[in-house]
Amino acid sequence: MDTTSSLYDLTPIAWLMAAGVLIALGPLLWVWRRNAGAGPARRLHALTVLTLFLTFDLTLFGAFTRLTDSGLGCPDWPGCYGNASPHGARHEIAMAQSAQPTGPVTHGKAWVEMVHRYLATGVGVLILTLAGATWIVRRRQRRVPQPSSSSKDGDHHATLSAWWPAFTLVWVCLQGAFGALTVTWKLFPAIVTLHLLGAVVLLALLCIQAVHYRQAAAQRLPTALSPALRNGLIATTVLLVLQIALGGWVSTNYAVLACTQFPTCQDSWWPPMNFAQGFEIWRHLGVTGEGQPLDFSALTAIHYAHRLMAYAVFAALGVLAWRLRRIDTLKPQARWLAGLALLQLATGLGNVLLGWPLAAAVLHTGGAAALAVVLTWALCESRRAVPEARLARASDNATGHDNNNQRKAAA
Repeated sequence: MDTTSSLYDLTPIAWLMAAGVLIALGPLLWVWRRNAGAGPARRLHALTVLTLFLTFDLTLFGAFTRLTDSGLGCPDWPGCYGNASPHGARHEIAMAQSAQPTGPVTHGKAWVEMVHRYLATGVGVLILTLAGATWIVRRRQRRVPQPSSSSKDGDHHATLSAWWPAFTLVWVCLQGAFGALTVTWKLFPAIVTLHLLGAVVLLALLCIQAVHYRQAAAQRLPTALSPALRNGLIATTVLLVLQIALGGWVSTNYAVLACTQFPTCQDSWWPPMNFAQGFEIWRHLGVTGEGQPLDFSALTAIHYAHRLMAYAVFAALGVLAWRLRRIDTLKPQARWLAGLALLQLATGLGNVLLGWPLAAAVLHTGGAAALAVVLTWALCESRRAVPEARLARASDNATGHDNNNQRKAAA
């Protein structure tokens, strides 16, 4: 009976949610007090930007949690050995640590893991608040006709689609599920990589909303780009997403130190590599799908694939930054792309040549996330230019339509 009841003990998740609400209260009060005299658009924009910033911080702390091997500091979910905090699980942690002195469970790692969960729940509460507030504003706008003239805050069309915050809320719940599976599935590589990619997608969703709120408040359209430049921006974004997935696969499989030289690897330009083993997706950490130990050549293949893709991404970012710097409205994005590309180069080399130091590894993850945000920002602030010939045809069609209407009216 006791065992059955413990399976349905909701105390840890209740305490986790309470901690998330308390963490979110501070940012919420700060946003609402700082923007007390502003309209709903300004407040929603401020809340979105702050949530984006805190989500980026959470991504960095998640990287710190993974890189310090703290992901299994509390090997259950949502609590820590059924408790709301490691303080209540002191006995269980001590027992686990004495049984495995070099294992993943220590008091310090347990606190790192649980703080990550507390912060993640706080971000979830902020996103829930953002989604609810957006729907409330949308309902008010439908009931009250908005003036056609421009207002100071641009509130009459400032909330974009309420489906964006709703989808973000669904996504953060999915991200939380991946976080739980990361723990309960004992750092299953595919799940851990999906958890990282989910964080990047969450940052992109929040960035989209922040940019759209600002555009709506300022009543301006995105900058028109040539089809070639717009396509280049999209292609670079796709390359970056693939590279982030490869980077997550490298870190998840602890393949960073498979190559400790640059530009060669193991004194060769093409070392022995087993791509079939290295990129067998559905398997446990350190073993193949059949349960055999993973060969070192598989780790080399994982590392080298990430390195080769890095060359292409670095070149694409350089060309894109060079092209965007000529456009006044996109110069900030161009500077950020150039600076972050150099940061990624420096931290990537530091990871290889300096033995994967913690600071460089965390900064490398943060740089990748920041690049994803900046590229999303650039995508939202730009659009494909309509060719002049198409505009001329549209104008001619409109003129012809007006002439036909005039003739009909005269008849």
